[in-house]
Amino acid sequence: MLDIIGSAKIGGGWKMIFKDYYKILGLNTNKVLQEQIKSAYREQAKKYHPDVNVGSKIAEDRFKDINEAYRVLSNSASKRKYDRMWNTHIGNKKKAKYEESKRTKGAMFSDFFQMFFGNLKEDDINNKSLENRKTKAEKGEDVETEITVSLEEAFFGTNKKIALRTVEGNMKSFSVKIPAGIRQNEKIRLIGQGKQGKHGGKNGDLFIKINLKNEEKFKLKGYDLYTDLLLTPWEAALGTKTKIGGIDEEIAVIVPKGIQTGQEVRMKNKGYKNQKGERGDLVACVKVMVPQELTDFEKKLFLELSQKSNFNPRKIIN
Repeated sequence: MLDIIGSAKIGGGWKMIFKDYYKILGLNTNKVLQEQIKSAYREQAKKYHPDVNVGSKIAEDRFKDINEAYRVLSNSASKRKYDRMWNTHIGNKKKAKYEESKRTKGAMFSDFFQMFFGNLKEDDINNKSLENRKTKAEKGEDVETEITVSLEEAFFGTNKKIALRTVEGNMKSFSVKIPAGIRQNEKIRLIGQGKQGKHGGKNGDLFIKINLKNEEKFKLKGYDLYTDLLLTPWEAALGTKTKIGGIDEEIAVIVPKGIQTGQEVRMKNKGYKNQKGERGDLVACVKVMVPQELTDFEKKLFLELSQKSNFNPRKIIN
Protein backbone atom coordinates (compact mmCIF):
# COMPACT_ATOMS: atom_id res chain seq x y z
CA MET A 1 0.00 0.00 0.00
CA LEU A 2 1.32 3.45 -0.89
CA ASP A 3 -0.79 5.93 1.09
CA ILE A 4 0.92 8.46 3.35
CA ILE A 5 0.50 8.67 7.13
CA GLY A 6 1.99 10.36 10.16
CA SER A 7 1.93 9.15 13.75
CA ALA A 8 0.85 10.45 17.11
CA LYS A 9 1.65 9.28 20.65
CA ILE A 10 -1.22 8.36 22.91
CA GLY A 11 -0.96 8.25 26.72
CA GLY A 12 1.41 5.64 28.20
CA GLY A 13 3.64 5.69 25.12
CA TRP A 14 1.25 3.60 22.95
CA LYS A 15 1.67 4.56 19.32
CA MET A 16 -1.45 5.35 17.31
CA ILE A 17 -1.16 5.42 13.53
CA PHE A 18 -2.39 8.67 11.99
CA LYS A 19 -4.26 7.86 8.79
CA ASP A 20 -4.02 10.11 5.76
CA TYR A 21 -7.58 9.88 4.49
CA TYR A 22 -6.82 12.13 1.53
CA LYS A 23 -4.04 9.86 0.32
CA ILE A 24 -6.25 6.80 0.87
CA LEU A 25 -8.71 8.34 -1.61
CA GLY A 26 -5.89 9.14 -4.03
CA LEU A 27 -5.84 12.88 -3.24
CA ASN A 28 -2.58 14.75 -2.63
CA THR A 29 -4.02 17.73 -0.75
CA ASN A 30 -6.89 18.68 1.53
CA LYS A 31 -7.72 21.65 -0.71
CA VAL A 32 -10.45 19.77 -2.54
CA LEU A 33 -14.17 20.19 -3.15
CA GLN A 34 -16.82 17.73 -2.00
CA GLU A 35 -17.42 16.70 -5.62
CA GLN A 36 -13.73 15.78 -5.94
CA ILE A 37 -13.90 13.76 -2.72
CA LYS A 38 -16.99 11.92 -3.96
CA SER A 39 -15.41 11.21 -7.35
CA ALA A 40 -12.19 9.95 -5.75
CA TYR A 41 -14.19 7.72 -3.39
CA ARG A 42 -16.13 6.14 -6.24
CA GLU A 43 -12.95 5.42 -8.18
CA GLN A 44 -11.16 3.80 -5.23
CA ALA A 45 -14.25 1.90 -4.03
CA LYS A 46 -14.75 0.42 -7.48
CA LYS A 47 -11.09 -0.63 -7.66
CA TYR A 48 -10.94 -2.31 -4.25
CA HIS A 49 -14.53 -3.58 -3.86
CA PRO A 50 -14.45 -7.14 -2.40
CA ASP A 51 -16.79 -8.37 -5.13
CA VAL A 52 -14.11 -7.67 -7.74
CA ASN A 53 -11.24 -8.80 -5.49
CA VAL A 54 -12.69 -12.05 -4.21
CA GLY A 55 -10.64 -13.63 -1.41
CA SER A 56 -8.19 -10.73 -1.08
CA LYS A 57 -7.77 -9.70 2.57
CA ILE A 58 -5.66 -6.74 1.48
CA ALA A 59 -8.43 -5.45 -0.80
CA GLU A 60 -11.04 -6.00 1.93
CA ASP A 61 -9.07 -3.97 4.49
CA ARG A 62 -8.31 -1.35 1.89
CA PHE A 63 -12.02 -1.06 1.08
CA LYS A 64 -12.74 -0.47 4.77
CA ASP A 65 -10.14 2.29 4.86
CA ILE A 66 -11.70 3.91 1.77
CA ASN A 67 -15.17 3.89 3.36
CA GLU A 68 -13.73 5.18 6.62
CA ALA A 69 -11.98 8.03 4.81
CA TYR A 70 -15.10 8.98 2.88
CA ARG A 71 -17.27 8.82 6.03
CA VAL A 72 -15.09 11.50 7.63
CA LEU A 73 -14.27 13.71 4.64
CA SER A 74 -17.77 13.83 3.16
CA ASN A 75 -19.09 15.52 6.30
CA SER A 76 -18.13 19.18 6.70
CA ALA A 77 -17.92 19.05 10.52
CA SER A 78 -15.74 15.93 10.69
CA LYS A 79 -13.64 17.18 7.76
CA ARG A 80 -12.80 20.41 9.58
CA LYS A 81 -11.82 18.46 12.69
CA TYR A 82 -9.70 16.07 10.63
CA ASP A 83 -8.06 18.87 8.60
CA ARG A 84 -6.65 20.41 11.78
CA MET A 85 -4.90 17.13 12.58
CA TRP A 86 -3.91 16.59 8.94
CA ASN A 87 -2.13 19.96 8.79
CA THR A 88 -0.21 19.06 11.95
CA HIS A 89 0.79 15.52 11.03
CA ILE A 90 0.93 15.54 7.24
CA GLY A 91 0.56 18.96 5.66
CA ASN A 92 3.99 20.33 6.56
CA LYS A 93 5.95 17.12 7.11
CA LYS A 94 7.87 14.72 4.94
CA LYS A 95 5.72 11.83 3.70
CA ALA A 96 6.08 8.44 5.38
CA LYS A 97 5.20 4.86 4.42
CA TYR A 98 1.58 3.76 4.70
CA GLU A 99 0.46 1.53 7.57
CA GLU A 100 -3.01 0.45 8.59
CA SER A 101 -3.94 1.39 12.15
CA LYS A 102 -5.29 -1.30 14.43
CA ARG A 103 -8.75 -2.62 13.63
CA THR A 104 -10.39 -5.32 15.70
CA LYS A 105 -11.54 -8.38 13.76
CA GLY A 106 -14.55 -7.58 11.64
CA ALA A 107 -14.59 -3.92 12.74
CA MET A 108 -15.57 -1.33 10.18
CA PHE A 109 -13.49 1.44 11.75
CA SER A 110 -9.87 1.61 12.87
CA ASP A 111 -8.63 2.66 16.32
CA PHE A 112 -7.74 6.03 14.82
CA PHE A 113 -11.33 6.65 13.74
CA GLN A 114 -12.79 5.46 17.06
CA MET A 115 -10.35 7.63 19.05
CA PHE A 116 -11.08 10.88 17.22
CA PHE A 117 -14.46 10.43 15.54
CA GLY A 118 -16.25 7.78 17.58
CA ASN A 119 -18.50 10.42 19.15
CA LEU A 120 -19.97 11.55 15.81
CA LYS A 121 -23.69 11.06 15.58
CA GLU A 122 -25.02 8.94 12.73
CA ASP A 123 -27.20 11.83 11.55
CA ASP A 124 -24.12 14.05 11.26
CA ILE A 125 -22.66 11.86 8.52
CA ASN A 126 -24.30 12.57 5.19
CA ASN A 127 -23.07 9.56 3.23
CA LYS A 128 -23.87 5.89 2.77
CA SER A 129 -20.47 4.25 2.90
CA LEU A 130 -21.63 1.67 5.45
CA GLU A 131 -24.68 0.91 3.38
CA ASN A 132 -22.54 0.63 0.25
CA ARG A 133 -20.24 -1.82 2.03
CA LYS A 134 -23.13 -4.09 2.87
CA THR A 135 -24.78 -3.73 -0.53
CA LYS A 136 -23.76 -6.04 -3.32
CA ALA A 137 -22.25 -4.41 -6.38
CA GLU A 138 -24.87 -3.94 -9.10
CA LYS A 139 -24.22 -3.74 -12.81
CA GLY A 140 -25.71 -0.67 -14.49
CA GLU A 141 -28.69 -0.98 -16.80
CA ASP A 142 -28.14 -1.73 -20.47
CA VAL A 143 -29.23 0.93 -22.95
CA GLU A 144 -30.61 0.24 -26.42
CA THR A 145 -30.92 2.53 -29.42
CA GLU A 146 -31.06 2.06 -33.19
CA ILE A 147 -29.44 3.55 -36.28
CA THR A 148 -30.41 3.44 -39.95
CA VAL A 149 -27.83 2.08 -42.40
CA SER A 150 -28.07 1.98 -46.19
CA LEU A 151 -27.77 -1.37 -47.98
CA GLU A 152 -24.49 -0.34 -49.57
CA GLU A 153 -23.04 0.74 -46.20
CA ALA A 154 -24.12 -2.57 -44.69
CA PHE A 155 -22.79 -4.59 -47.66
CA PHE A 156 -19.30 -3.07 -47.60
CA GLY A 157 -19.13 -2.20 -43.88
CA THR A 158 -18.56 1.30 -42.55
CA ASN A 159 -18.02 3.46 -39.48
CA LYS A 160 -20.91 5.56 -38.22
CA LYS A 161 -20.86 8.29 -35.60
CA ILE A 162 -23.85 8.65 -33.32
CA ALA A 163 -24.63 11.04 -30.46
CA LEU A 164 -26.77 10.08 -27.47
CA ARG A 165 -27.98 12.06 -24.48
CA THR A 166 -26.71 10.67 -21.15
CA VAL A 167 -28.72 10.37 -17.93
CA GLU A 168 -27.10 13.63 -16.81
CA GLY A 169 -28.43 15.36 -19.92
CA ASN A 170 -25.08 15.69 -21.71
CA MET A 171 -24.49 14.62 -25.30
CA LYS A 172 -21.95 11.82 -25.82
CA SER A 173 -20.57 10.74 -29.19
CA PHE A 174 -19.75 7.17 -30.18
CA SER A 175 -17.97 5.72 -33.19
CA VAL A 176 -19.71 2.52 -34.27
CA LYS A 177 -18.09 0.01 -36.61
CA ILE A 178 -20.71 -1.57 -38.87
CA PRO A 179 -19.38 -4.98 -40.01
CA ALA A 180 -19.84 -5.95 -43.65
CA GLY A 181 -22.87 -8.20 -44.12
CA ILE A 182 -24.77 -7.13 -41.00
CA ARG A 183 -28.47 -8.10 -41.04
CA GLN A 184 -31.68 -6.28 -40.28
CA ASN A 185 -32.33 -5.92 -36.50
CA GLU A 186 -28.92 -7.29 -35.55
CA LYS A 187 -27.37 -5.51 -32.58
CA ILE A 188 -23.91 -4.11 -32.00
CA ARG A 189 -22.73 -4.14 -28.37
CA LEU A 190 -20.55 -1.41 -26.87
CA ILE A 191 -19.32 -2.77 -23.54
CA GLY A 192 -19.50 -0.43 -20.55
CA GLN A 193 -21.29 2.38 -22.41
CA GLY A 194 -24.65 1.90 -20.70
CA LYS A 195 -25.82 3.30 -17.36
CA GLN A 196 -23.35 3.57 -14.49
CA GLY A 197 -23.10 0.67 -12.07
CA LYS A 198 -23.97 0.96 -8.38
CA HIS A 199 -21.79 0.25 -5.35
CA GLY A 200 -18.71 -0.42 -7.45
CA GLY A 201 -20.53 -2.55 -10.02
CA LYS A 202 -19.70 -2.51 -13.72
CA ASN A 203 -21.42 -0.16 -16.11
CA GLY A 204 -24.17 -1.52 -18.34
CA ASP A 205 -23.70 -1.97 -22.09
CA LEU A 206 -25.01 -0.03 -25.06
CA PHE A 207 -26.82 -2.08 -27.70
CA ILE A 208 -27.31 -0.54 -31.14
CA LYS A 209 -29.98 -2.16 -33.30
CA ILE A 210 -29.44 -1.95 -37.05
CA ASN A 211 -32.24 -0.79 -39.31
CA LEU A 212 -31.38 -1.54 -42.96
CA LYS A 213 -32.88 1.00 -45.32
CA ASN A 214 -34.15 -0.26 -48.68
CA GLU A 215 -33.11 2.03 -51.50
CA GLU A 216 -34.79 3.10 -54.73
CA LYS A 217 -32.45 0.81 -56.63
CA PHE A 218 -32.28 -2.22 -54.31
CA LYS A 219 -34.60 -4.00 -51.90
CA LEU A 220 -33.41 -6.77 -49.61
CA LYS A 221 -35.34 -10.01 -49.01
CA GLY A 222 -33.35 -12.50 -46.98
CA TYR A 223 -29.97 -12.50 -48.72
CA ASP A 224 -31.43 -11.74 -52.17
CA LEU A 225 -31.31 -8.26 -53.66
CA TYR A 226 -34.21 -7.18 -55.88
CA THR A 227 -33.92 -4.53 -58.56
CA ASP A 228 -35.88 -3.45 -61.67
CA LEU A 229 -34.97 -4.40 -65.25
CA LEU A 230 -36.57 -1.88 -67.61
CA LEU A 231 -37.09 -3.09 -71.20
CA THR A 232 -38.54 -1.62 -74.38
CA PRO A 233 -41.38 -3.53 -76.05
CA TRP A 234 -39.10 -4.69 -78.86
CA GLU A 235 -36.38 -5.85 -76.39
CA ALA A 236 -38.99 -7.84 -74.52
CA ALA A 237 -40.41 -9.29 -77.76
CA LEU A 238 -37.12 -10.05 -79.53
CA GLY A 239 -34.89 -10.76 -76.55
CA THR A 240 -31.68 -8.86 -75.91
CA LYS A 241 -28.36 -8.77 -74.12
CA THR A 242 -27.84 -5.86 -71.72
CA LYS A 243 -26.08 -4.87 -68.50
CA ILE A 244 -27.54 -4.27 -65.08
CA GLY A 245 -25.89 -2.54 -62.12
CA GLY A 246 -25.35 -4.85 -59.14
CA ILE A 247 -24.41 -3.66 -55.66
CA ASP A 248 -20.69 -4.08 -56.32
CA GLU A 249 -20.33 -4.57 -60.13
CA GLU A 250 -22.04 -4.40 -63.53
CA ILE A 251 -23.48 -7.72 -64.63
CA ALA A 252 -24.25 -8.93 -68.19
CA VAL A 253 -27.84 -10.16 -68.56
CA ILE A 254 -29.32 -12.25 -71.38
CA VAL A 255 -33.02 -11.47 -71.71
CA PRO A 256 -35.02 -14.26 -73.42
CA LYS A 257 -37.46 -13.28 -76.17
CA GLY A 258 -41.09 -12.92 -75.23
CA ILE A 259 -40.37 -12.01 -71.58
CA GLN A 260 -43.28 -10.35 -69.77
CA THR A 261 -43.62 -7.59 -67.17
CA GLY A 262 -43.42 -9.13 -63.70
CA GLN A 263 -41.17 -12.00 -64.69
CA GLU A 264 -37.77 -12.28 -63.06
CA VAL A 265 -34.22 -12.84 -64.21
CA ARG A 266 -32.07 -14.34 -61.44
CA MET A 267 -28.29 -13.92 -61.21
CA LYS A 268 -26.71 -16.41 -58.81
CA ASN A 269 -24.34 -15.25 -56.05
CA LYS A 270 -24.65 -11.57 -56.97
CA GLY A 271 -26.86 -10.48 -54.09
CA TYR A 272 -26.29 -9.49 -50.47
CA LYS A 273 -23.74 -11.33 -48.35
CA ASN A 274 -23.59 -12.64 -44.83
CA GLN A 275 -20.67 -12.14 -42.46
CA LYS A 276 -19.08 -15.36 -43.74
CA GLY A 277 -18.94 -13.92 -47.27
CA GLU A 278 -21.68 -16.19 -48.66
CA ARG A 279 -24.00 -14.39 -51.08
CA GLY A 280 -27.62 -14.50 -52.14
CA ASP A 281 -28.89 -13.78 -55.66
CA LEU A 282 -29.56 -10.61 -57.58
CA VAL A 283 -33.14 -10.76 -58.88
CA ALA A 284 -34.07 -8.44 -61.75
CA CYS A 285 -37.83 -7.79 -61.99
CA VAL A 286 -38.89 -7.07 -65.59
CA LYS A 287 -40.89 -3.96 -66.42
CA VAL A 288 -41.77 -3.43 -70.10
CA MET A 289 -41.92 0.30 -70.75
CA VAL A 290 -43.59 2.10 -73.68
CA PRO A 291 -42.52 5.56 -74.86
CA GLN A 292 -44.75 8.36 -73.62
CA GLU A 293 -43.98 10.53 -76.63
CA LEU A 294 -43.51 9.13 -80.16
CA THR A 295 -41.66 10.50 -83.14
CA ASP A 296 -43.52 10.47 -86.44
CA PHE A 297 -41.48 7.48 -87.53
CA GLU A 298 -42.21 5.55 -84.31
CA LYS A 299 -45.90 6.38 -84.57
CA LYS A 300 -45.96 5.08 -88.14
CA LEU A 301 -44.30 1.83 -87.09
CA PHE A 302 -46.69 1.28 -84.20
CA LEU A 303 -49.69 1.97 -86.46
CA GLU A 304 -48.43 -0.46 -89.04
CA LEU A 305 -47.79 -3.07 -86.36
CA SER A 306 -51.27 -2.64 -84.92
CA GLN A 307 -52.81 -3.20 -88.36
CA LYS A 308 -50.77 -6.22 -89.33
CA SER A 309 -50.22 -8.03 -86.01
CA ASN A 310 -52.63 -10.75 -84.85
CA PHE A 311 -51.46 -10.50 -81.25
CA ASN A 312 -54.24 -9.73 -78.77
CA PRO A 313 -53.37 -10.08 -75.05
CA ARG A 314 -57.07 -9.73 -74.14
CA LYS A 315 -58.19 -12.63 -76.25
CA ILE A 316 -59.87 -15.29 -74.12
CA ILE A 317 -58.82 -18.82 -74.89
CA ASN A 318 -61.70 -21.27 -74.51
